[in-house]
Amino acid sequence: MKEHVLVTDRLALRQMTLADVDHLMTIFADPEAMAHYPATKNESETKKWIHWQLDLYQQTGAGLWIVEEKETKTFLGQCGLVPQHIDGKDEIEIGYLFARHAWGNGYATEAASACRDFAIHDLGQKRLISLIAPLNSPSIRVAERIGMTREKRILTWGKEIFVYSLCESS
Repeated sequence: MKEHVLVTDRLALRQMTLADVDHLMTIFADPEAMAHYPATKNESETKKWIHWQLDLYQQTGAGLWIVEEKETKTFLGQCGLVPQHIDGKDEIEIGYLFARHAWGNGYATEAASACRDFAIHDLGQKRLISLIAPLNSPSIRVAERIGMTREKRILTWGKEIFVYSLCESS
């Protein structure tokens, strides 16, 4: 396994391992970071999350990756490509979730841009989505910065969610 899946000017994205539980808990146990998600996660739920990602890597060649500052290897968050089933269709979502200490530095936009380019150029994806809570303005701004536009509102996970999308023309 190569060390990094994607590298940008400031960031390195790599596959998760069970050694990342404590890193991820800085997000999952933080009520403010998880405000737009159904609930915070405990250690057991975080391990299940990591196992889900490990399965996705095997099945799809992608998933959510750990995002680190390239030079210092400081944990910043997670970003990657996740399969979703929306309105009867299989879609690929660019997902991102960062620790509060990393907010406001453009890391999510930089990581999401790298994932977008990887999905289009390396995986041949023609369409990408992001599922965002309507009140999650920072995530909406990231989606818009990487070229996505709001397509529709759906009801999923027991709440209203915006679907942002990007279609690559052939």
